[in-house]
Amino acid sequence: MTRFIFITGGVVSSLGKGLASAVLGSLLQSRGYKVRLRKLDPYLNVDPGTMSPTQHGEVFVTDDGAETDLDLGHYERFTGVSTKKTDNVTTGRIYSDVLARERRGDYLGATIQVIPHVTDAIKEFVKNDITDEDFVLCEIGGTVGDIESLPFLEAIRQLRNELGSDGSCIIHVTLLPYIHAAGELKTKPTQHSVKELQSVGLQPDILLCRTEMPVPDEQKNKIGQFCNVAGDDVIIAEDAVSIYDVPLAYHQQGFDTQICRHFNLPNTAPDLKTWQSIAYDFAHPEGEITIAIVGKYTSLQDSYKSLGEAITHGGIANRLKINVEWIDSELFETENDELLSYHLGHVSGVLIPGGFGKRGSEGKINAIRYAREKNIPFLGICFGMQMAVIESARSLGDLPNANSSEFGDGGDLLVGLMTEWISGNAVEHRTDIDNMGGTMRLGAYECIIKQASLAYEIYGYEKISERHRHRYEVNINYEKALNEAGLLISGVSPDGSLPEIVERKDHPFFVAVQFHPELKSKPFQPHPLFMHFVSAAGKHSRLV
Repeated sequence: MTRFIFITGGVVSSLGKGLASAVLGSLLQSRGYKVRLRKLDPYLNVDPGTMSPTQHGEVFVTDDGAETDLDLGHYERFTGVSTKKTDNVTTGRIYSDVLARERRGDYLGATIQVIPHVTDAIKEFVKNDITDEDFVLCEIGGTVGDIESLPFLEAIRQLRNELGSDGSCIIHVTLLPYIHAAGELKTKPTQHSVKELQSVGLQPDILLCRTEMPVPDEQKNKIGQFCNVAGDDVIIAEDAVSIYDVPLAYHQQGFDTQICRHFNLPNTAPDLKTWQSIAYDFAHPEGEITIAIVGKYTSLQDSYKSLGEAITHGGIANRLKINVEWIDSELFETENDELLSYHLGHVSGVLIPGGFGKRGSEGKINAIRYAREKNIPFLGICFGMQMAVIESARSLGDLPNANSSEFGDGGDLLVGLMTEWISGNAVEHRTDIDNMGGTMRLGAYECIIKQASLAYEIYGYEKISERHRHRYEVNINYEKALNEAGLLISGVSPDGSLPEIVERKDHPFFVAVQFHPELKSKPFQPHPLFMHFVSAAGKHSRLV
């Protein structure tokens, strides 16, 4: 029997519903249950693929090529369960599918309405593509009271009636603000949030209350009385030292225990040794290093959420504390070694992440040049690899006008728009006038690594699979020129036409990849590229 858990939020956004869902999933796994996690987003975009990272955060890409919400990254990092296209849906996607059905005549001339057609489509999504999972956790984006969320909440109300309390559970995440001037913890916002949820026909079974202060049992019981839940079902989620302490903290508060009680399941002791080890290693580093991330979207660190986590995972594996300095690449748009030295001279590693467009590109190129010349460990990802190729061609090759067609048609176009590539057993075709949404090379693709390379030492395999999200590609026809500039193409697509990994032999650690390795890193399984990059950065810090 598959049981459904619905996670809603109230009072304010950014309370950590995604993290709470992921942590609960991992706690249920530790009790031997099989879980699946899903996200229902209320915005009208079909998916987040065309949304600005500084507004929405990063776009998380699944193996099967879906552009999804960043919370799916939390789900994978805490449970290890690979998410799919069927694990994230938006209001835009629901309406798009409903209208497509209407145009085909699937509704036999009926008047299309939110109820039942839209809510039926939402319920269909929630229950679709389930095999032998014990639990399906569905997080509803936004906050209760938002007009955009109403169709999702109505669909859950209907599902609740169909599944019953034995087959479903509603968790409501709220805020308990502490008013410093009054010296009081306020429960009223939580009461009003639950009242708002009740107004649409949903009664929470468990409250997860975020707070920065300990909450006395007296106030827990008060919350329970006013919100119509038992005192033990009021779970206090106090701010933790790190997200890796959260599974242990939530278990200590009885979160997973109350879930088992709700579903009348045996309260067996969970196996939390992995999380205990991760939390201990994170809290007890043997050294400290600084890594600079030079990017375009540094004003919102959620733009690089998976990247920041992957670096931390590399730090845990090397018992190093990582201090990340987020630097706007536009700062380095003009060549100024004094400025570069001020910002990068003290760091142990430089990382250039993905991005789109010309803005900030010259700054990335200058940062790469500085890292190469000063022997600072360097890792380039996606756009970062393309800029590394252009920098080497300009500085060390006979191609001073090396450029990307993404920036215009002038110069030697070492990087160009992909027009076709192999996806499974089919050939994908694109042109520069296609819609932006979903028209990139997306999802997991294989890469063949040359054995006499650093990339092979890092991975230990000749064939790997990594996730992609890009429109432009390094032109393999420039391989000879790049080799003469000291840049080795050490990884290529199976047909040999698309460069995937480049590296330098004359540098302590200089590796750049076309894919996004951060999307597959987990605290209990750090990605090898980040492990080796952090290791090299640690060695560099001991030299300077």
